[in-house]
Amino acid sequence: MDELIERITREVGIGADTADTAVRIVLNFLHTDGPSETVERLAAEMGASEALSAPAGAGKGLLGALGGLLGGGGAMAAFSALSAAGLEMDQIQKLVQTIVGFARERVDDATVDEVIASIPGLERLL
Repeated sequence: MDELIERITREVGIGADTADTAVRIVLNFLHTDGPSETVERLAAEMGASEALSAPAGAGKGLLGALGGLLGGGGAMAAFSALSAAGLEMDQIQKLVQTIVGFARERVDDATVDEVIASIPGLERLL
């Protein structure tokens, strides 16, 4: 996951801790609202499986935001959690684009497209 965090830090212009939190938020959202087994495989191929098992911002004040995400609320909860982590809309869009680009380097396009297609409106961020 370090490579993904480094890329997000560089391309989105946020700190490593914020990038780590953001990846956890996005992957847990996809896991909860998308095809969970596919997202688990995708996370494993990206070297980010630990992002699915450890809460975003644990010990950093964002645990409640992730709890709301996992308890429902979907895209709005994910957006709120990312905003609470300090990301602006343009940074959220760049974050999603960076994660998807990284995923496409690690797995086939069909797998990435399946996850994107399973989340209404996600393609608008790409």
